[in-house]
Amino acid sequence: MEKCKKLFCLVLLGVFILMTAAAFAAQETEKKPHRIPKVTSGIRLDGVLDEDVWKEALVLELKYEVIPGDSIPPPVRTQALLAYNKTHLLVAYRAYDPDPTAIRARITDRDNIQGDDFVAIVLDTFSDNQRRYIFFCNPLGVQKDLIESDSGGGAEWDAIWKSAGKITDWGYVVEKAIPFSSLRFQHKKGEQVWSFDLIRAYPRNVAHYIGFFPRDRNNNCYMCQAEKLVGFSGVVRSKNLELTPTLAAHLTQERENFPGGEFVEKDSKLEPGITANWSITPNLTLSGTVNPDFSNVEADIAQLDINKQFALFYPEKRPFFLEGGTLFNTRYQAVYTRALADPNGGIKLTGQEGVHGIGFFSVHDNLTNILIPSSQGSTWAFPDMSTLGTVLRYRRDIGKASNIGVLVTDREGEEYFNRVAGIDGNLRLSTKDRVLFQFLGSQTRYPGSIVTAYNQPDGNFWGSALDVLYTHVSRTFHWHVDYQHITQNFRADLGFMPQVDYRHLSLGLGHRWFRNPGHWFTQMNFSGTYQLEKNTGGNLLFEQFIIRFNYAGPLQSFLNMETYLGKKTYLGIEFDNNVILYNIGFQPSRSFVFAVFGKFGDQIDFTNVQPGKIFNLRPAMQVRFGSRFLFDFGHTYETLKVEGGRLYKANLTNLRLVYQFNKRFFLRTMFQYIDQRFNAALYPFALNPKYNHLFSQILFSYKINPRTVLFIGYSDDYFGFQGITLTQNNRTAFIKIGYALRM
Repeated sequence: MEKCKKLFCLVLLGVFILMTAAAFAAQETEKKPHRIPKVTSGIRLDGVLDEDVWKEALVLELKYEVIPGDSIPPPVRTQALLAYNKTHLLVAYRAYDPDPTAIRARITDRDNIQGDDFVAIVLDTFSDNQRRYIFFCNPLGVQKDLIESDSGGGAEWDAIWKSAGKITDWGYVVEKAIPFSSLRFQHKKGEQVWSFDLIRAYPRNVAHYIGFFPRDRNNNCYMCQAEKLVGFSGVVRSKNLELTPTLAAHLTQERENFPGGEFVEKDSKLEPGITANWSITPNLTLSGTVNPDFSNVEADIAQLDINKQFALFYPEKRPFFLEGGTLFNTRYQAVYTRALADPNGGIKLTGQEGVHGIGFFSVHDNLTNILIPSSQGSTWAFPDMSTLGTVLRYRRDIGKASNIGVLVTDREGEEYFNRVAGIDGNLRLSTKDRVLFQFLGSQTRYPGSIVTAYNQPDGNFWGSALDVLYTHVSRTFHWHVDYQHITQNFRADLGFMPQVDYRHLSLGLGHRWFRNPGHWFTQMNFSGTYQLEKNTGGNLLFEQFIIRFNYAGPLQSFLNMETYLGKKTYLGIEFDNNVILYNIGFQPSRSFVFAVFGKFGDQIDFTNVQPGKIFNLRPAMQVRFGSRFLFDFGHTYETLKVEGGRLYKANLTNLRLVYQFNKRFFLRTMFQYIDQRFNAALYPFALNPKYNHLFSQILFSYKINPRTVLFIGYSDDYFGFQGITLTQNNRTAFIKIGYALRM
């Protein structure tokens, strides 16, 4: 405890010094703002700019290609038109194209426009360089939206807004109507000043990204360089109440005596629920839900789980947790909402008031999953109890693009608790230098069943985690220093931190080269990193050099390679760790994308604690037939060879077939097939030498907006083993309905 207190004091001292430095960081030159006009009428969203609104609008030209070109003249012309009325921000684009037949646009589900042409507006409504809203549309009006921050990355957002698009004989037109009720912005009378950017993606031989202002690649703050919009007088975000009643029903049948028994009902439910979102102030939203349908209708992409040292990570997709999710992101993943597996109710508060960001949620969970970490591996425990998970987050913005925050998490159950608290920061010291840090302390008490079964500490125990990262990034040169220290008894049960009991040092430097379109490459990067990791007792975990090479060029081609040279220790035995990873692919046309991921070299056999050689190959392909049908295929092939021969061979296939009838309605079929073969003679315990699993799902989706939806689906599982052919084991039919009411 005394060491933790000293370390905490040192961190606080460092924070004070860095905050002082950040306050004197270089200031960007202010630019003359653009005045956005206020209009009195609305628009008809049809992709035709024939309303009087557009005659009054502010007209702006996108004059700079920012990727891959270094703020050079763009290959095509793009105009943006901006205006606002009492309730909406109105945005339109004229995207000219010398060959409209080459425009890449699909009728697809919301948020699925990657690879298409698109236009977007980026809004920093507080003009504080801390976070930004981004509203995308492809040429057919299909939407995507994000919230991004320099400190917390990006997250899907699912705002409610309207759009339309139309391809013409000279290019395409997009219209957007973004309600102010979907935004958060400044409290002030009179005019406001927002930072903004306008973007167009023009993917052809290379993917051109066109922007409204030139980008300085020696500046690590994007929105510090942005243009300004002045206006929005009298605009107020209404204190609206949104109610979303839901109805979820499913029926599951399972074979009683697999593989030969009859199907019997295993589970059936009809669950009404309701979620309410209330803007208690224009920028603070309180959400509450009773008996919600938290589940996600789309199955996770299957991953191989053979011979893994640490637990697998799956991304969050549930809307309740995605709302305001970037606020909870920190250097350590101390908040991982997938840990809350089966909630039956919850409350959430998120928002930004001036320089103060506030986040809170508390969820009662019927199914408790606890990740048991160590320096050598991790495993999941499933105690039979319900828990209450609570997270409190506060973040204060400092100067231009810096912030400091506090995070508290608490998980409580019968004879069990885990509490975590700490501070973190992202401090911009100059246009090229940043310091990111986090310090966390934890207190935990496990129930007796986990103490006994997993050899965990009895009673209350404490732990801490520290991370300090210094980065320097210029146009061509980058380097970093990173130090992490997590004690043996640190736990973050509402997060995803599968390794503890280690000290980690990373030193890296690299150089980047840029070329304008027309060269044999548009970007290359070469870098080297030295990493040393020991457990807190001083024993080596690994030491390695990493050499990285990245290439991007014509046909939207790319090559990423990583070479690891070093050694690794597992259960006190030292092994060679010389591995090559690669990722190569290209997109030669709008209808075809191909990539291959691979890994080969040394690999520890964690089951038998012996050296091995791994070969992993993962081809992936997307083929689009017309603008409505998608064929999405991915396969993983992996073998591990040891002294006695091949230990295992695994094949995993993911296949999705999607037909999009229109922007609201699609039909999708998904298949996931796993075939694993084991050399049973090389294992110290009995196991079945063959395992097969086939999961299939068919889904009908009708979506008016992200919360007014109808899903009808069917899924089943087939299993096979040595001597048992692939046989259906269970089947489920489900329906989910949600309807958003705004008052």
